[in-house]
Amino acid sequence: MKYVFIGSGKMGTALASALVQSGMAAATDVKAVDPMEAARLAFTRATGIDCVDDAAKVLPGADVLILAVKPQVAERVVRALPPTGESVLVISICAGIPIRRLSEWFGSRRIIRVMPNTPLMVGKGASAYALGAAATEDDSRIARELLSKSGYAAQVEESQLDAVTGLSGSGPAYVFELAKAMSLAGEHVGLSPELSLALTLQTIAGAAEMLSRHVGSPDELRDAVTSPNGTTYAGLQVMASHDFRGVIRETVEAATRRSVELGN
Repeated sequence: MKYVFIGSGKMGTALASALVQSGMAAATDVKAVDPMEAARLAFTRATGIDCVDDAAKVLPGADVLILAVKPQVAERVVRALPPTGESVLVISICAGIPIRRLSEWFGSRRIIRVMPNTPLMVGKGASAYALGAAATEDDSRIARELLSKSGYAAQVEESQLDAVTGLSGSGPAYVFELAKAMSLAGEHVGLSPELSLALTLQTIAGAAEMLSRHVGSPDELRDAVTSPNGTTYAGLQVMASHDFRGVIRETVEAATRRSVELGN
């Protein structure tokens, strides 16, 4: 199986690295295309994969094309590519671009649209993908295997991808904002900035690990930390008084609505 990445940015680099390092593909069976020399050199240094300036040099014979460019330039980039038809599976990680538009640009219905998130760059991504009309179960398997090399992957209906965007696509920023708020709060109660940030990061990482290992549900783990009328209880009461869950719900809803608007 031969893969071609169109775009050699951070997300494309992460996927290509995982593809090769996992043994899913040999480096000689993966190529990339980028017009910028600095980007090509950085991609090759990071992955050991050849990156060229012209798609016509590598697209013939490709089985899978991964579109990994910025959404703003995606149409121009795709329309400049040599035609591939439905002999090539197209996997797009361009946020917000619906399958119908990708199908129009590529002249193909064999499309898989992916909504990844940035932790994919450290092998901890959360990705959801939807199949175009001509994508097969084998195509779905390829996408799931590729994305699973860099984290968690799930197949969904395309109509669900806006919700995925609002939750996990934008979600890392919510966690980063929580981390900043906790770190600043630690400073406010007397900790040094360095210690406060270190404790915050380890607390978030440790809590996430407990959840991922299924030590308990979110409710069970919260209750295990919370003694009646204790310190954690006092903190949680403040969160409840400000409708913390409602704030998060509204945050995800706002991002989901914006994803719908951008897709239109």
